[in-house]
Amino acid sequence: MRPMLRFVLSLRVAIVLAALGVAAGAVLMFIEGARKLIDAARVVFQGDQPGSVIGPVMAATDTLFFATVLIVFAYSITFGFAVHVSRAVEQDMPRWMRMNDINELKQTLVGVVVVFLIVDFATDWWANEAQQNWVILVKPASILMIAGAMRLLGSAHDRPPTNDGGAQP
Repeated sequence: MRPMLRFVLSLRVAIVLAALGVAAGAVLMFIEGARKLIDAARVVFQGDQPGSVIGPVMAATDTLFFATVLIVFAYSITFGFAVHVSRAVEQDMPRWMRMNDINELKQTLVGVVVVFLIVDFATDWWANEAQQNWVILVKPASILMIAGAMRLLGSAHDRPPTNDGGAQP
């Protein structure tokens, strides 16, 4: 085997290590989500803490959702970029474990960030942590801009190529 090819193939180890790091982060997020749910349960069952259970449950849901996405990323990175599986095995794998390219992975990540920001904004609003004036509109405006950029970038990738290799207008 050529030295350059051997070197490039050895980079798969780094990709697997990155996927393991993402999976470890997911485990931590699941633990954090469970802790937040336990806090929400205390609000309901002890009754001595003022406030609603909605905020803690929203925060727990957001954390658990992000942990689930990290698991999807770990599988997608592993099976999309580090481990080659046969077509037969790939067809048996769930769709969420297969990423076609890095752009699909990036689109998923940006989508998760948008959802995270929306839930974070709603949680802050519900808990009344944010000051209630026009400044609070900065986060939703940012969310709209990120979502709009994601939509524009996604539609650019969806266009079929022209004969000269460029994207159609």
